Amino acid sequence: MVVGELVRTELRRVDWASLKCGCGDSAEHVPLLIEAIITAETPQDMIGYTLDGHVEESTIIFECTPPAVGVIMAALAGDLSALARDVLLQTLWFVAAGSGDDGPTAESEGLGEGCRHHVQEGLGRLVQIGLTGTAKDAETVADICESFGLGGDKAAFHQTELRNRVHAKTKRGRRV
Repeated sequence: MVVGELVRTELRRVDWASLKCGCGDSAEHVPLLIEAIITAETPQDMIGYTLDGHVEESTIIFECTPPAVGVIMAALAGDLSALARDVLLQTLWFVAAGSGDDGPTAESEGLGEGCRHHVQEGLGRLVQIGLTGTAKDAETVADICESFGLGGDKAAFHQTELRNRVHAKTKRGRRV
């Protein structure tokens, strides 16, 4: 796959070198990681290129996380391989799980709100992925919406539709 123009624009919009990465260095290398995931054709192509420990670490989020979520949402709006989509959705889910309003510090709560804002802006595309993808995609998107606490009648309706899709696509304990 190719890195789309929207993703490239989002990557250029951010001064990554000024942000702290989860690995302890500046986040200057995060765009390379995201691009490698987007362009990978096989899981082997992704070896050494992960957002875990950089954008999130077991649901802990970092200074570079909100702009990275903006890039992830831009990537999800474009054409992606199933592999890249799965990795980016899982990253988003881990970020969502670490972005709740009950964060341990005011800083992490602010970071979580920044992530939530990017997801809210791209909610339609995210829901589209859940409604047209696999049962796992639907479940992950529903979990992302729930973890971010996306409210309102529309978000609640979409979560219900996504959960119903998971149940409908799950047959005899096997996900389709």
